[in-house]
Amino acid sequence: MDVSVNTVGYVQYDEDRLIHIHPRVEGWIEKLYVKASGDPVEQGAPLYALYSPTLVNAQEELLLALKRNNATLIDAAKERLASLQVPESEINRLKKSGKVSQTITITAPQSGVLDNLMAREGMFVKPGMEIMAIGQLDHIWVIGEVFERQASLVQVGDQVQMHLGYLPGREWQGQVDYVYPSLNTTTRTAQVRVHFHNPDGYLKPGMFAQMRIEAAPMDDTLLIPREALIRTGSQSRVVLAKGEGRFKSVAVQVGHITDDQAEIMSGLDEGDRIVTSAQFLIDSESSKTSDFRRMDHGSDDKAETTVPTSVWVGARIKSLMTEHRMLTLAHDAIDDWQWPAMTMNFTASKNVDLQGLQPDMTLHVEITREGDNNYVISQIHRPDAATEDMPISDGDQPMSHNGMEMDHGQHQSMTHDGMEMGNDSMETDHDSMNMDHSQMDMDHSQHNGEGKP
Repeated sequence: MDVSVNTVGYVQYDEDRLIHIHPRVEGWIEKLYVKASGDPVEQGAPLYALYSPTLVNAQEELLLALKRNNATLIDAAKERLASLQVPESEINRLKKSGKVSQTITITAPQSGVLDNLMAREGMFVKPGMEIMAIGQLDHIWVIGEVFERQASLVQVGDQVQMHLGYLPGREWQGQVDYVYPSLNTTTRTAQVRVHFHNPDGYLKPGMFAQMRIEAAPMDDTLLIPREALIRTGSQSRVVLAKGEGRFKSVAVQVGHITDDQAEIMSGLDEGDRIVTSAQFLIDSESSKTSDFRRMDHGSDDKAETTVPTSVWVGARIKSLMTEHRMLTLAHDAIDDWQWPAMTMNFTASKNVDLQGLQPDMTLHVEITREGDNNYVISQIHRPDAATEDMPISDGDQPMSHNGMEMDHGQHQSMTHDGMEMGNDSMETDHDSMNMDHSQMDMDHSQHNGEGKP
């Protein structure tokens, strides 16, 4: 059995090549040489200049040791300056000039791009604070999300094909180099790491990717077409073809499921004939004579034979650009598409009204698949939107007969024979009736009632 796992992933920096910059002493940033995340930096280039009384005292200790010409003190003072992140070039300058510098310039330990810049000029910093990070783009990690039931299929070394929505037709080849030992408790998915070379820089941290993992083949397994499997909330079943128009429903234990096939652990034997599609065409009379059971206990649940092109899901707005009709949504898991809960960028259809939407707003959205890797927001429902006022029921409205034209000219004769009704019981209080007879046009000329004078 050739097994492949289709999933999604997120591009991020190679953490083995990501360096975080922290100060070693308390002080103030006098000058910041880099201004924004994403700026390229070269190894040895200045990052920021720091004023710290601790660094000033450490320089004075080195000058004092040099004056005393004490080799032990000189080495100790130099080691202290190095431990406080003072560059070797600054230590050599101090030894030659004999002048204490009020600020120390911290340089980049490697080339790359700036990430997560947290500092600004004049800011007070102390040990433990992250000022910035420097990552490299020539090697990239992609973290894939694998459903719990598929986690056992993926192993280190499995080949991976990856596609990005913004570069249709381009495919990246890689392999799984690490399977994380624990599941994400929020999404209930296992994470796998894939390493890609990125010499042209097309892969950028934060991108969303479609991945196909080619798992190792499974030997000696009983397989059936996936469309033959009828799944309900409590069990999985298959329809056996008994011959001569007779069918039988049997329960099966299912193992791994791929896009096209399902592994059967028990309930079927090799050679059994099964119904692979169009189960709804089974003759009703043969269903009566067999033990074909209704597994949905009603008519609402249906066998999953097709993947819907549109799904509704709850989501929260992370950011939006109304003028470009673009939204970044953190949506819930989508079981029909085997998507975990995640954050994605979407484009809204032209008929979707984006007015009034704001970040952190919770919505119900309809996601529609257009093509292989294009997903759009086709409808939006705001649960917090005010509902329209319901009309008042007829029983709650006062009755008005204005404009009513009633012609009794064609009324048949009425007889009260056999009607024993006392006049006392026919007393009616017209004061309590909310009826307007001012516009009633009534013609009694043709009445043939016995009470006519």
